[in-house]
Amino acid sequence: MTQDQPVKETKPPLDSRIGKDDPFVFGQRYLTNEEDVFNQNAWDHVEWGEEQIKQAQELISKQYEHPVKDFDKKMFNANPAKFWDIFYKNNRENFFKDRKWLQIEFPSLYKVTNEDYQEPTTILEIGCGAGNTFFPILNQNKNENLKIVGCDYSKVAVDLVKSNENFSPNHERGIAFSSVWDLANPEGKLPEDVEPNSVDIVIMVFVFSALHPEQWVQAVNNLSKVLKPGGEILFRDYGRYDLAQVRFKKGRLLDDNFYIRGDGTRVYFFTEEELRQIFCVDGPFKEDKIGTDRRLLVNRKKELKMYRNWLQAVFKA
Repeated sequence: MTQDQPVKETKPPLDSRIGKDDPFVFGQRYLTNEEDVFNQNAWDHVEWGEEQIKQAQELISKQYEHPVKDFDKKMFNANPAKFWDIFYKNNRENFFKDRKWLQIEFPSLYKVTNEDYQEPTTILEIGCGAGNTFFPILNQNKNENLKIVGCDYSKVAVDLVKSNENFSPNHERGIAFSSVWDLANPEGKLPEDVEPNSVDIVIMVFVFSALHPEQWVQAVNNLSKVLKPGGEILFRDYGRYDLAQVRFKKGRLLDDNFYIRGDGTRVYFFTEEELRQIFCVDGPFKEDKIGTDRRLLVNRKKELKMYRNWLQAVFKA
């Protein structure tokens, strides 16, 4: 089904997991026999042994031999938005992936956009990019009282959203807005069209990792200003020892577990304990759930194993 086709079903199709699975199921393909590992391209819920962790730590320790030079650190940290603008300019034709898994892993998104739910609801997507989450939610929404706001650090990304043929402040499936906003802005400013403590659901997918660790406290404070009491943060980001982290070579390490990519954008790799500390111990939120999504990707031709590691969480205001 294309993104601009009308949604006719009132309930998920019979073969859909939406609204059925418990949160954080993370797929259904289990590796029960190690001899079968190269029979599929990917396996879910693959536990890491001491050997995999040790290998990852050894590769990361070598990165400390050639970190980013101090001058370059200042350049990359001074104006991160510039590199995200360049990223979206260079990749403007390369997205659109519909993140269908969101409504499976975060059932509250399915609930508030269902036709059986007509309560006034505000969703704020932080780091909306080109609209990979924003438009699928808007286009399938059946809640006539939904308001969805997309914001991004990059003006180019926001312009891509606003230029999309499906963008309209008076969209037939809900009210839509988009604006430039820095999640960690030190002034505590809120996004345009967002009142204090008015948001029911915040979506942050691969967003927090782009912040410098020194920005975490301010970002959490700003999040607490937008969310209603009882509102929730839907979070997904990179986990420690992910393939992307161990693959970094010379001149990419900015700080502990914090890197600069080849395109100038930054990325941090978290642990569950760090997220708990940032949002719930040092921050004002309650932990609803934190989970680790471990996946084993396989190059069947070369018989290579590649471990991916993502963190997912729901935090309550």
